[in-house]
Amino acid sequence: TGDKLFTVRAASPRLLAITSIREFCDLADKYCDGYLRFTSRNNVEFLLSDESKVDPLIKDVEALGYPIGGMGNAISNPVHTQGWVHCHSSASDASGVVKALMDELMPRFNSMDLPGKLRLAYACCLNMCGAVHCSDIAVLGVHTRAPVIEHDDLPKMCEIPTLVASCPTGA
Repeated sequence: TGDKLFTVRAASPRLLAITSIREFCDLADKYCDGYLRFTSRNNVEFLLSDESKVDPLIKDVEALGYPIGGMGNAISNPVHTQGWVHCHSSASDASGVVKALMDELMPRFNSMDLPGKLRLAYACCLNMCGAVHCSDIAVLGVHTRAPVIEHDDLPKMCEIPTLVASCPTGA
């Protein structure tokens, strides 16, 4: 049709409450004829055909507390494995480490002054089941010492105790 497409990208946390998703959908209804998408790196992209709606949308997204960026020559929203939230064999927290990294790297998310797109990923153990293999920078959480296993308590805390064998450190 020859129409231009404008994209506003907001970083979303890995774990979203249904209220956050509803807020995104309300903004998409208000500005984008109901259209939005989640990228493979968990960014929320609002797709607009009317340039006059870009600045008001950015203002509303930022008012909800989400940063705008990750487009062009910038760092994209990092991806990470599940960490302690869902994984039985994680060696470290994922969400907390990635939050700390992005607190430091946020200026590189908000601007487009890098030589190219930069993709960052975090894996919470040596299994590296996330997208660390296809990222520019991968951070790997490992044990500095093998954790102590309380064998009597393990069957009460873990749904599948045999998962212990999947961790190289025996965590």
